[in-house]
This record gives sequence, structure tokens and C-alpha cells, in this order.
Amino acid sequence: MTKSVTLLFPGQGAQYVGMGKSLEGHNAFNLFEKANQALGFDLSQMMFEGPEDELKLTKFTQPAILSHSIALFEKAKEILEEKNVKIDRVLGHSVGEYAALVAAGAISYEDALNAVHLRGKFMQDAVPAGQGKMFAIMKVPQETIIDACKAVSQEGSEVMPANFNEPSQIVISGEAEACDRAVQWLADNWTEPYRAVELKVSAPFHSSLMKPAANNLNNAFASIPFRDSTLPYIANIDAKEYPAGTDAKTIKENLIKQVDGSVLWTQSIQELPDDTICIECGPGRVLMGLVRKINRNIKVISLDKDGAFDELKELLS
Repeated sequence: MTKSVTLLFPGQGAQYVGMGKSLEGHNAFNLFEKANQALGFDLSQMMFEGPEDELKLTKFTQPAILSHSIALFEKAKEILEEKNVKIDRVLGHSVGEYAALVAAGAISYEDALNAVHLRGKFMQDAVPAGQGKMFAIMKVPQETIIDACKAVSQEGSEVMPANFNEPSQIVISGEAEACDRAVQWLADNWTEPYRAVELKVSAPFHSSLMKPAANNLNNAFASIPFRDSTLPYIANIDAKEYPAGTDAKTIKENLIKQVDGSVLWTQSIQELPDDTICIECGPGRVLMGLVRKINRNIKVISLDKDGAFDELKELLS
């Protein structure tokens, strides 16, 4: 029986000091040195040894996650080819979409590293520190969160849903006071038990405040070569599956819109068939947890743990 395989690539927040070290001795480990050369600084040392505060800076976090994700993907690809299993589609969470597009042949590894390094820099610089906030809202329906954001947003002080992570966890993002007003609106209008947790982030990602970053990235993309995709991919911005052969222009447009638009992760996972095997390629196991909360029927395996590749071989046998 041919198994349906979907590759998942995590986003920011999954990074940790020591990421990628377990691949030492495998060909994929060479990708870390390639990353250092492409970026012109020692990213791999930051990944392996820290300091954590530096690794947490968006401009370093994003290429670090991409680099680790593609190294795990390369190792997994060998197993998939050996077992004659084809990849049905790829998708990534936020910056993870770039790793997904490397896997889908739409951008080279080196060009993607430079793209996400710039993306991280532009996002960091878009909003002065303290001007924006993000909150994770747990156990409130998405319609209510959308209503809260609309009710409290004003010209120049807006808040919006940033990440639809799973049905009971939605992140809101925007101008600091607008975020506080949205949290207060929920306190006044939602009577069931819920939680609102402020996130420790350096900027209000995936909100309208990221418009300058989107514009800067659009300009930078003029000199970054993209190609038509060779695998289907699901885009964050509309949770739509784009077929293999999707043109480079469409792919670029989706990535630009994603900077100041919402990540429709729940909706993207809901598009997947129940019988697909999801393989999480990247640091941590965040996506594994989210997928299980969205659709219990989908089998997920995370590659960032001991024995993961043996487990993958067994699963595909």
C-alpha cells in the first residue's frame, strides 16, 4: 500500500541551543557549513553552543530553524527514496514555509537562508520595541476572537488574529494598547473559562504593523531567484493547496502577504486527508502537538528525537 506523506516544517519558537548537533556524521551535517558560507557569519556555532539570547534574535532564529529543518529533510528524503515513497505535499508554519518551499524545489537552500535572514531583520526593525504585543488566547472560539479584534481596533491602533494554531489556541497580534483592549473585551464578553497569555516576542508578528517588513521583503525578492514548484504546497495565507508547477510569482506573492497576514495553520491541517503520515522536519515537536489537537486521526512523527529515523523506516515499511 502506498502511503500518503505530508512534510511539516516548524516556525519561530522551536529553536534551542544544541539544535542540529545530533546529525553529526551524516552528509546532511555539511549543510550547516554551507549556511555559514551563504550568510557570511558562523550560524552553526550559534546553533550548537549559543548564547541563547543571540539565537533568539529573529534575524538569527529564522535561518537557524531553516538550516536544521532542511538537514533533517535531507536525511528523511534518503529513507523515503529508499522505500519508494513519494511526498504528496509540504507545508510550513510561518518562517517554516520557506523550508517547505526549499523541499518543493521553489528556492535553493542558500537563497532561502538569505531570504529568511532578511525577513527576520525586516520584521525586527518594523516596529520599535514595546510598541507591539502578542497574546495566545486559549479556549475561545475563533469567531469570538475575530469579533474582539474588530470591536477594539481603531485607526493606527489595530489588533488581529495572527496564528490559528489549533482550534483552542489562537494568537492575536498588533499595537500594544489594542492587544490589551482585546484581552479586556474578552474579559467583559466571554463567560466561559479561558486563558490569555502574553508572549515573549520581540515584535508583533503577522499583524498590520509588519507592513513595512512586507514592503522591504518584496523589494529584496527582486534579487532572490525563485522557481516554479516541483511538489504541491499548502500556503499559510489562504490554507490552499497549490499544485506542483505553481509559478514563482504566485509563490513570492504568498510569502509577502504572509508577513503581515494570518497563519492559517488549523485550516491548513484540516485540508489534509486522514490517512496521510505527517513528518515534522525541524527543531522540537510543536507541530506534532498542534496536529494532534486538530485531527486525532493523522499519524505524526517528529524527526528531532532519538530513534526518530528508525521509527520512520518502520512506519514506511
